[in-house]
Amino acid sequence: MSTLEPTVPTNLEGRPVIAQPGIGAILIAAFAKLAPATQWKNPVMFVVYLGSILTTILGIQALRGHADAPTGFVFAIAGWLWFTVLFANAAEALAEGRGKAQAEALRAAKKRVHAKVLREPRYESTWHIAGSDEITAGAFVLVEAGEVIPADGEVVEGIASVDESAITGESAPVVRESGGDFSSVTGGTRVLSDWIIMRVTANPGEAFLDRMIAMVEGARRGKTPNEVALTILLVALTAIFLMVCASLLPFSSLSVALSGHGEVVSVTVLVALLVCLIPTTIGALLSAIGIAGMSRMLKANVIAISGRAIEAAGDVDVLLLDKTGTITLGNRQATAFHAASGVAEPALAEAARLASLADDTPEGRSVVVLARGRGAGSTGDDALPPSHVAVPFTARTRMSGVDIGERLLRKGAATAVRAHVESLGGVFPADVERSVDTVSRRGATPLVVADGHRVLGVIELKDIVKDGIKTQFAQLRKMGIATVMITGDNRLTAAAIAAEAGVDDFLAEATPEDKLALIRRYQDEGHLVAMTGDGTNDAPALAQADVAVAMNSGTQAAKEAGNMVDLDSNPTKLLQVVEVGKQMIMTRGALTTFSVANDLAKYFAIIPAAFVATYPSLDALNVMHLHTPASAILSAVIFNALIIVVLIPLALRGVRYRPAPAKDLLTRNLLVYGVGGLIAPFIGIKLIDLILTPLM
Repeated sequence: MSTLEPTVPTNLEGRPVIAQPGIGAILIAAFAKLAPATQWKNPVMFVVYLGSILTTILGIQALRGHADAPTGFVFAIAGWLWFTVLFANAAEALAEGRGKAQAEALRAAKKRVHAKVLREPRYESTWHIAGSDEITAGAFVLVEAGEVIPADGEVVEGIASVDESAITGESAPVVRESGGDFSSVTGGTRVLSDWIIMRVTANPGEAFLDRMIAMVEGARRGKTPNEVALTILLVALTAIFLMVCASLLPFSSLSVALSGHGEVVSVTVLVALLVCLIPTTIGALLSAIGIAGMSRMLKANVIAISGRAIEAAGDVDVLLLDKTGTITLGNRQATAFHAASGVAEPALAEAARLASLADDTPEGRSVVVLARGRGAGSTGDDALPPSHVAVPFTARTRMSGVDIGERLLRKGAATAVRAHVESLGGVFPADVERSVDTVSRRGATPLVVADGHRVLGVIELKDIVKDGIKTQFAQLRKMGIATVMITGDNRLTAAAIAAEAGVDDFLAEATPEDKLALIRRYQDEGHLVAMTGDGTNDAPALAQADVAVAMNSGTQAAKEAGNMVDLDSNPTKLLQVVEVGKQMIMTRGALTTFSVANDLAKYFAIIPAAFVATYPSLDALNVMHLHTPASAILSAVIFNALIIVVLIPLALRGVRYRPAPAKDLLTRNLLVYGVGGLIAPFIGIKLIDLILTPLM
């Protein structure tokens, strides 16, 4: 059958190439945002917008001979106020443009395909061809090697290797099979080998790709609670300064009337004063910061359902992590042989190697590798005799091995091997029993090896803790975040791995109910909890957690319960999610600190200049020694506009985050951005005044 392939341009790392918006597109979007319906959504910049309109009208009146200030000065103020609004629009347009470019890259993976819709969920069932836009939830589809999966769904039969690079950017294929936690498939991905029968779980237009596209569109981003609170603060400050500036005109008029000298302050100067006093810097960049936060999350290949989820990640103080695949490599590996009394280690290693050659599990392969390292066999000596009989592992026998002639080589759980040996008339040695207990106390798994009725010794299997994970947990501890390992292992094993990994606490023999109860307990104590998960049994806990990162490889239930989806299905990504969330909060705090400090410094430039004509004694406050009142006011307005441009890259990139206690971060924030915000206007306004002086 024919399909239309999703074609996504990728870079050398295999990730989708995202075209950045051009200057022309940004300028067009910036001018489009001048519509009043768009401007009023940002109260601070709406005041600047109204000031731009008012000063433009005053400039036109000045041309007609009705001037309250020199015509050139009025138009200069009006022009720079319009530039201020446009720069703010451009910052938001640039951030939104990145999100839309990312959405377009995702749309490239969404193509109409044809698929085999089955009458019944069986491979032998009859089928008919239907387009992906015609297949509804509940339908059963057969997808074979080389074909594109037409919609989101769950595998109900079969197993296949699937290329998900169009979604995740990762070139390595993944295995999807019925049952378990790796049964979820995504529309637009391709089956590379074998076949699967899937049950469609999403109607056209409701698939995962459609939700992803909607989520990365920056224009649809909702404000987070902290952002709403900050907006209220900015509106309050703007309203206060608006009332103050409105009352200054009658005060100036009354003062001139009573004193009989001086000049009344002009409306143009009052508008300039208002724009310089209200927090225009953070007001202009606030939206861009939030949109850029979602964009940075997407760069990490994590889709955030809302900005709230990212912000919550920044406030998390408890992380729950699965042991397997997150803290450990996910597969136990053979690390040591413990020979029985009277048995040489090479003999134990050779027997273990032969018993594992037919065992294709990661544990079995690790036994072969360890045995080779102990001098048993070689890379080219892996062929069993033609007469061998492989004995696979079963849940009933809890052993595996191989029969070679009269040799019955077995490896397995201690109780199972004991029963096997005793059934053949053998005895389970006391020293092997002690080795089993010692290995178990270390948190490892003992496998006993037997050759017929004779016990040869113990293989020690151990969960290997990932390199660097202890350092990562130490960094989280510096950030004030506690780490909790969740595992189904017994308490002895869990305690050993927890100590080696450096986590703060652990939950052993965990059931879905246990996970849910643990999260609720932490939340009742006032903590914000983050968790990763991929299985249906994780869904209740994911739904309860404040930040829930579901694995893209996981079940549909897990993805629907989470408020983030990790496209790479890498559980350790939770650490990066927390850093991105903290970086977004820090960026907003840093720029708010800079903006407020910035406004304080501008007072020394514009207030003396604005009222020196009314109150000549205010000239003593001209600490910057600005040339004239007009150049001082215009310099402050120009600086107010240009500082937004200078800070746009910082708003989009984010403040660099370093793991440290909140007190240290606050101190650094005040020193760098508070002091910087105080100093920058003095330097910037003075330089602009020096440039303007010859031109005025």
